[in-house]
Amino acid sequence: MQTLPRFYCPIPLLAHTRVALPDAAAHHASRALRLREGDPIVLFNGDGTQFPAQLRFEQGRAMADLGQQQHTRTELPGRIGLVQGLPSGDKMDWIIEKAAELGVSDVFPVSAERSIVQLSGNRLEKRQLHWQRIAESASEQSGRNCIVQVHPLQTLSAYLQQANGVLGYLCHPEGERSLLQALATLPPPCSTTSSNALDSNVSLARTPPASLAFRLLIGPEGGWSPQELRKVQAAGIETVTFGARILRTETAGLAMTAAAIATLGWL
Repeated sequence: MQTLPRFYCPIPLLAHTRVALPDAAAHHASRALRLREGDPIVLFNGDGTQFPAQLRFEQGRAMADLGQQQHTRTELPGRIGLVQGLPSGDKMDWIIEKAAELGVSDVFPVSAERSIVQLSGNRLEKRQLHWQRIAESASEQSGRNCIVQVHPLQTLSAYLQQANGVLGYLCHPEGERSLLQALATLPPPCSTTSSNALDSNVSLARTPPASLAFRLLIGPEGGWSPQELRKVQAAGIETVTFGARILRTETAGLAMTAAAIATLGWL
């Protein structure tokens, strides 16, 4: 079965109405994909639902005639956040893209003491917008109807202050137990969505699928400094091991996410 082109449209969407596609979506549909009048597409605005639609062109503008709202289950039954020490080059692009494909709900870029790249000012603002666009594109491609939120870059201290009480695991060779052992002690996610949620008109964004949430903390290329490790431990975040091999920063978070999803049966 052929997958229909999907477009993220951060605008209100109502069944059986005609909407104008945002400029980016319109350009992608008409220029990149070369879609034609009447071609079937899918629109979503990040609230957890989607709309089958037909592409229309009206006075040179790309429009869409929306069908019935659909409540599809493409999100994980729990929330996984990725706290990523800022890596060098374009590695963060890759991490965000693949994290979105795996089902991560939030990415928290952290400027660590050993981060090679230091961003600020206009350069940081442009990079932040770039990262969010990558998250949106990856959500389109992977069939998700929720957009990964890429949070503003912050220091580890600032992150720990605002994340007080949030369950977290930091990957470190000297962890007391493995990630899989730690996950085995977690309770199963408790659904807050009614059994007839798929037939209701209530947005899934207002009825989150689960209360279980945790975050994985990954250091940059040089790892976390001793001072940062002490801060993490003082914040009550557990250090865990993940195999006998040393993983690159762009591999570790994604591998741990995939392992957590499989271990918890969230596939």
